[in-house]
Amino acid sequence: MNVVDTSGWLEYFEGGQNAKKFSAPIKEVKELVVPTICIYEISKIILRESDENHLLQALAAIQKGQVVALTPSISTAAAKVSLKYKLPMTDSIIYTTAKQFDATVWTQDIDFKSLPNVNYIPKIGC
Repeated sequence: MNVVDTSGWLEYFEGGQNAKKFSAPIKEVKELVVPTICIYEISKIILRESDENHLLQALAAIQKGQVVALTPSISTAAAKVSLKYKLPMTDSIIYTTAKQFDATVWTQDIDFKSLPNVNYIPKIGC
């Protein structure tokens, strides 16, 4: 199972230099888990930088995976993960959701870099 965090989705949608590295887990929709917090972040960024049409296209791709809502149990576990690894709220929710599904997190976010079961891909050009 795979979880692509917001940075990976945006890199893929923008056709960035690391887009191909994220295309494999994104295209394996049967193995793709999508935390709802990623949908929020992606929606906010696309609406800020583009338009609703681009958002609808992105949402169509994102929702091919198994969308997982933020539940009380994930919230509580994420709080513990946040304290343990000193992660921001969103990152701890994404990471905890991945752990619930024994999934690998695919990301360009340096906050995840040293965590277990993370495929960290350094952002090129920053």
